[in-house]
Amino acid sequence: MPHTHRTHQSGWMRAGVLGANDGILSIAGLLLGIAAAHGGRPALMVAGVAGVVAGALSMGAGEYVSVSSQADTERADLELERNALQTDFDLERDELRDIYVRRGLDPVLAAQVAHQLMAHDALGAHARDEIGITDALAARPLQAALTSTISFAIGGIVPMLPVVFAPDRAIVATVAAISLASLAALGALAARVGGAPVLRGSWRVLLWGAGTMAATMGIGALFGASV
Repeated sequence: MPHTHRTHQSGWMRAGVLGANDGILSIAGLLLGIAAAHGGRPALMVAGVAGVVAGALSMGAGEYVSVSSQADTERADLELERNALQTDFDLERDELRDIYVRRGLDPVLAAQVAHQLMAHDALGAHARDEIGITDALAARPLQAALTSTISFAIGGIVPMLPVVFAPDRAIVATVAAISLASLAALGALAARVGGAPVLRGSWRVLLWGAGTMAATMGIGALFGASV
């Protein structure tokens, strides 16, 4: 029966889910903390907009730097392997053969497989089977940065909506409710796309979100009372 693998989606999906989750949770926590400290609608608007802009840019920059470091490591490993293939091709073929033997092939078949794969694409065979670098999982810094930036901004806008539209007395409750519902939906969507149990993914994100919001509200209330 035909089936679909999802590993090739892991790079952009991880960045997108992380960015959106961070956007919802960071901005919701910020707004609830300020509201608990008795900040009014103007203060919430300024803090929310500043938080969305700063958070989105910071998220994108952080992802770019992090994934670029991974890409640099991958390039260095590939260059090392390329030099090894140029200086001692036979030793590298034996190394690949031994990898296949450890994975369960008999030595004769492993030697044949290593010979044929290296004849076709020696560097690709070693990148995949020795180092673990594949096209599907290769680091893509720009993709990760753009995905994280956009998803954080979209996620951060969600808890801002009640600040714009909700009555003053309902801002806190509406921010919390919309943010928690969005986190639960995001967790469920990420789990569905990734092939994991939906309820587990939803509850996992929801519980962490609720704890974070409660903590920020408590801190805001504490500082608001002391001031």
